[in-house]
Amino acid sequence: MVRAMTENLWAPWRMDYILSNKDGACVFCDAQDDLLLTREAHAFICLNKYPFAAGHLLVVPTKHVNDLAALDEGESDALFRLVRKATAGLRKALAPGGINVGINLGRAAGAGIAEHLHVHVVPRWNGDTNFLPIVADVRVMPEYLAQTRERLLPHFAVP
Repeated sequence: MVRAMTENLWAPWRMDYILSNKDGACVFCDAQDDLLLTREAHAFICLNKYPFAAGHLLVVPTKHVNDLAALDEGESDALFRLVRKATAGLRKALAPGGINVGINLGRAAGAGIAEHLHVHVVPRWNGDTNFLPIVADVRVMPEYLAQTRERLLPHFAVP
């Protein structure tokens, strides 16, 4: 006899995102320092407030654009220089087995914030995915964002 799952899996942190105003000010233009790891003239690295995995970073151009073609050569170089810095910092701080790097251009491509270009840099480990996202839309995060930031911050200090 198969027993149906009767327990609730709670992810109360998701409600902040669900209820947040998605119109109005740009979350990247108004990025909070509590998630910031490093900022340069044309781009910055911050923790994703709603991560897919522990250490999920976003590399964001300072210029409010929605496409790579809208960046000039210097802005594009700065963005991808920080993508390289993000991958190196994650390798030093968290020793992941691999890293996903991706850009979703447009809502149809999966961009949750389509109006401001950003690059996802997500550390991965063998066996880090399980059945929870499939059956309950819940992800297990092994530490709080503030702790992840403290672990990563020394690897992103401006020289």
